[in-house]
Amino acid sequence: MKVLVVEDDAIAAELLEHALLQFGWDVTKATDGAEALELLRREDFRLVISDWEMPYMSGIELCRRVREDFCGRYIYVILLTSRSGPDSVVEGLGAGADEFLSKPFNADELYVRLRVAQRILSLESREMTIFSLAKLAESRDPETGVHLERMREYCRVLATQLAKSEAFADEMGGDYVQLLYLTSPLHDIGKVGIPDAVLLKPGKLTADEFEIMKTHATIGAETLNALVDASPDAKYLRMARDIAWTHHEKFDGSGYPRGLSGRDIPLCGRIVAVADVYDALTTRRVYKPAFPHERAKEIILEGSGSHFDPDVVQAFLDVEEEIVRIRERFDGIEEQDANRMALMPRPSLVLN
Repeated sequence: MKVLVVEDDAIAAELLEHALLQFGWDVTKATDGAEALELLRREDFRLVISDWEMPYMSGIELCRRVREDFCGRYIYVILLTSRSGPDSVVEGLGAGADEFLSKPFNADELYVRLRVAQRILSLESREMTIFSLAKLAESRDPETGVHLERMREYCRVLATQLAKSEAFADEMGGDYVQLLYLTSPLHDIGKVGIPDAVLLKPGKLTADEFEIMKTHATIGAETLNALVDASPDAKYLRMARDIAWTHHEKFDGSGYPRGLSGRDIPLCGRIVAVADVYDALTTRRVYKPAFPHERAKEIILEGSGSHFDPDVVQAFLDVEEEIVRIRERFDGIEEQDANRMALMPRPSLVLN
């Protein structure tokens, strides 16, 4: 596993590097938080050991930026500090630090804390399993492309924006954005129970077929609720269930499957509703072209207060530029994938 050491004191950095190499870690060094962020964007570091006091960007600010910018993977952060007392602990944990190490550090203590970090990071396999299940369900529809990848990114930026508002402080704890990013790909898990004749129909569904399609929300919720019953303390399962159940509800009560309205719809469902519709509008299907961003935005604005929570729509407008960047980035990925597929040799057809 790779570790990034962030330390402006050259001697302290050398001592840390020597100890980590002895423990078998792959070490990269940065001299301040800004340099560390650039390295984190370019390489897959899972562990950061950072000094608290540094020029340009402190270890505390680095922690905050890591938690804001890297929802896609969990990065374990150990702060090196000579500070002590509850106030410093509260400040560090509040910024997103996982652990503290006193300066000058003790090698045995460092080794034990690294073992703890490894155990915590191994839990991320849970996230990989969840996303794999979501992709398995999505794979039945060959046109969805990178829908799940876009969806969770849209949800992340919307939730991050909403979290800045005091109006949502009671609903959005410190790990809310991460949980939403983790569980939003499961929104359509219930489609595994929809017959191919309905799910893969290229044209418009009949009224009866649409009623069958609508049952995917209940199928998904009931499937995930069985897991909630088995693991009642797992917050991510509860959120996944609520998303599957409510992302087709509408703010005015005209949605399905239960006709919930307003704030009776869980916030996670209200966020996913906007992200899901925007992605559907801006994605090509056999029965429709991809709408440009401006047209999709108009439709979402028209649905504010009826289909969508006005607060989530406002968050959408506040982060509009970031939403567009996400869409363009994944459009590029899909185009590259399509080009690669076109260049692959096709097997010849042999008739016996």
